[in-house]
Amino acid sequence: MAISFHNQGTKDVLRNKRKHTYWIRDWLHLHQFKPGNITFIFTTNTALRKINREFLQHNHFTDVITFDYTEEKVISGDIFISADQVKKNAVEYAVGFEDELRRVIIHGVLHLMGYDDRTEEERNVMRKMEDDALNLWED
Repeated sequence: MAISFHNQGTKDVLRNKRKHTYWIRDWLHLHQFKPGNITFIFTTNTALRKINREFLQHNHFTDVITFDYTEEKVISGDIFISADQVKKNAVEYAVGFEDELRRVIIHGVLHLMGYDDRTEEERNVMRKMEDDALNLWED
């Protein structure tokens, strides 16, 4: 079982991959989940929009798309993240790129844990969970 990080059409955007791996594992264990194979793919807006159209029939930009292979309490999946969109989000929300990147990373993990963000109430729950996870991060 592994948590891995890859770049597709973008430079290496994530520093200290080992620390991020431990942070994700700690978060999962805190919520009684086990990490399975979780792959993060950092890519571009163009590539993620293509995935969005092909697999979800949505024709818009997004920051993250999650493909869930979770079985029971073993979390597995592919999480595609647009580094371009994360950069735009960071500017819009006046936060650092790495802080926003961690928020999007944990957002994808939350989807694998069964959380959704289709309604306002679901988005509020996810935002609270993201904040809780980010509070576990130690610089």
